[in-house]
Amino acid sequence: MDETITTNSPVGKHIDKISSSKSASYLMFNNRKVNLVAKITIGRDTSNDIVVDNKLASRHHAVIQKIKDAYFLKDENSTNGTLVNGVKVPKDKYIKLNIGDQIQIGSMVFVIS
Repeated sequence: MDETITTNSPVGKHIDKISSSKSASYLMFNNRKVNLVAKITIGRDTSNDIVVDNKLASRHHAVIQKIKDAYFLKDENSTNGTLVNGVKVPKDKYIKLNIGDQIQIGSMVFVIS
């Protein structure tokens, strides 16, 4: 095996990890693709960036926020809660999102891609 600074040193391994990791870039739902931006609001109210037509969704249900180079989801004190990969998100806590994560709001499912 060809050993180099890239394969052996802590810095090289860190660079390799960074270059091979992909960051989320959009949200998929109902065959729609929405680019992730600094902040996206989700809920029933028409003032949201993504409007969910579902009675189980609150008017202002959740927010996806970019912090540094990652995206985080926060439940906005919704009535029925928000699930990420089947696990209920604690109210007022930010949960880091990863590619492939599934967000459920009411009967709507969003996928981070």
